Amino acid sequence: MSLHDEGGRARPGPARAVSPGEAGREPPRPFRPPTPEKLVIAGPAGPLEALGEVPEGFAGRDCAVVCHPHPLYGGTMQNKVVHSTARALQERGLATVRFNFRGVGASAGSFDDGRGETADALAVCDYALARWPAARLTLAGFSFGAFVAYQAAGLRPAVRLYTIAPPIGRFDFAEHPAPRVPWVVIQGDRDELVDYQRVVDWVRAVTPPPTVVILAGAEHFFHGRLNELKDAVQAHLGTG
Repeated sequence: MSLHDEGGRARPGPARAVSPGEAGREPPRPFRPPTPEKLVIAGPAGPLEALGEVPEGFAGRDCAVVCHPHPLYGGTMQNKVVHSTARALQERGLATVRFNFRGVGASAGSFDDGRGETADALAVCDYALARWPAARLTLAGFSFGAFVAYQAAGLRPAVRLYTIAPPIGRFDFAEHPAPRVPWVVIQGDRDELVDYQRVVDWVRAVTPPPTVVILAGAEHFFHGRLNELKDAVQAHLGTG
């Protein structure tokens, strides 16, 4: 397990001479956020409300499903951490699908304490893999959604997993085998809802161990730290 403190800022590097070949090269175009596509995905308890976002120039090689926080405490696919995570992935060329768990928004059904929500996530994974059959699947989740993504990663051919502020102590991760894929845990050490030390103790005991990124001073919802969260997501996309 490695612990990374993302609180510091990198110093600018030294000036670099521009070669003749680079002089006439056009600068890269700024990222254009994709227009969200409203989706209705067949779920085990009925239709699931979802948003598909495909970045310009999508090559069909990678897609991601992003899971939102607890439905009974206001969690939806519009949550800012979920949105920021999806945007970080889109900026690196992944198509993403965010969705509302059963009973949230226009999604059918009612809360099922993580069991039915995991089934919902699997249905969305199946949709993504059918829509982009050549794509590799990344799973990501925030808070309660991290617990769901953690389970789903062992049940579908995922190549990468992000669990952001995983609710250790609130849900029993130990009931489920650790994912056998490259896996990143992103956690703030001032989290007021998830015990930071319990998260650290948990990942130290997991085999195989995940990579752990600690955002120093960050709270549960990463107030004022969303750009650092995006940086942490993107920094580990080379894994897998």
